[in-house]
This record gives sequence, C-alpha cells and structure tokens, in this order.
Amino acid sequence: MPTKNPTPSDFPSNLTVTITLPPSTSASTPAPNILLLLHGIGDTAAGFSSFGRALRLPETTVVTIQAPAPLPFDLGGFHWGDDVAFDSTTGALDMDAGLTRSTALLANDVIRGTLLRKCGYRLREIMILGFGQGGMAGLTAARELGSADGKESESSGALAGVVSIGAPYALSGTRSGAKNRTPVLLVAGRDSAAVTDGAVRRTKEVFEFVELSRYARRGDGMPSNRDEMLPVMQFFARRLRSRQGVPEGSVEIG
Repeated sequence: MPTKNPTPSDFPSNLTVTITLPPSTSASTPAPNILLLLHGIGDTAAGFSSFGRALRLPETTVVTIQAPAPLPFDLGGFHWGDDVAFDSTTGALDMDAGLTRSTALLANDVIRGTLLRKCGYRLREIMILGFGQGGMAGLTAARELGSADGKESESSGALAGVVSIGAPYALSGTRSGAKNRTPVLLVAGRDSAAVTDGAVRRTKEVFEFVELSRYARRGDGMPSNRDEMLPVMQFFARRLRSRQGVPEGSVEIG
C-alpha cells in the first residue's frame, strides 16, 4: 500500500498522540521516517512533544505517544508500567514495574496496527526515542517486534533504531531467542544508578548492536546542550532515511 502520514484518527481511540510533521512538509506528503517519542514517568504527550519540535529533523514525522496509565494519588502525568512500584533505596518511582501492557500497545497497536498496516510504513523506517521508563518501554517493544528465530518479515524484524535516555533493557523483560538487530543507543549520566555496567551488559544480551554515550555530568536527565545531544543526532544521521541530512542547527537544544 502507498505510504501516508499518520493522523491522530489512525491510532486507537483510547490513545493520546501528538503529531509533528517535518519542517516545510505538507500533510499530503508522506515523510520517509517516523520517530516515536515516549516520555518518562509523570509526563504527558503534550509536555514531551516540545522536544520533538525542537529536533526539527528533516523528512521525519514525530509521533509523541502518551503512556496509557495515569499515576495514582493525584501525582499527575502518566506511566508505562503494569503497576506502580517504588524503589526501596531511593523512594522514587521504579521504572521497571512490568511493561507487558505497554509492550503490546506499542508493538501491536501503534507500530504493527497503525504505522505498518494503516500508514504503509516498514519497520526499518520507524525509530523510537524514549526517556526513562519510556526508553525502557521502547526497548521492550523493539524486542517484541523481533522474531524469536531471527528471521524477518513485514511485521517482525529490526527497527531503524532505539535511543533510550536514562534506561537500559528491563530486568523484567524477555531475553530468550535470537539477538534483536535493532541498533540501540543508551544515553546516561556518568554516575547513572539505572544504566550501570551490569545493565549495559543485560541490554547487549538482547540487542546485537548497542552503543553507550555518557554525559560528563551527573544525572540521567534529557540532553541539555550541544555536546550531550550530539551523539543522539549522529545516531539519527546514520539511521534515518533522509536525503537532506541533519541540519547543523538541530543539535542546539534549550
């Protein structure tokens, strides 16, 4: 089927999405790439979509997906977990709270059901960038899309890539079967409590191609300057199908 740009009505009615078309592109011209943005715990699609607009990636439609479950206790925002759990050490919300429902939502409803079947995209034309628990959900969804025997088909195989900021592959995730060939970039602070050496090794047990980029500073927040954003933009430049290349100014973040 011919490729078409996704619209909010293409997605399941219970899903909140924000769609940002490439610069200087009309709604009738399909972009050759899709970038799915997955926010962290407590955020929303509307809040995280500003990052997608700041990227200004050529020939790439950015689809920001809101996590399906609201946080309890009037905390505000949404999360990707099957449950809400608290880290016994820090007292903060635990990212690795089971991702079975979110994995099925992203792999089957968003990617296979909407982007492949309704919009005509291929897996190789879809990339995921997630922050915190959103990055963890993106990695488990990519793992779900890969076939257990390593053989690719129209609905099973490698994505263009996954960028996970501040999160490794979930400890609760499946690790059996052939290694997934989706390229992965892990981004984390130099003292990351989540992206430890052991967590990087776990991610490499699942994915064949894993890169690691650490900030010079502490903390696993979003990239805040050109140096921190540059490895992400270089990953985009290698993996996104764009004849125009990545504009130099695109690495300037907030």
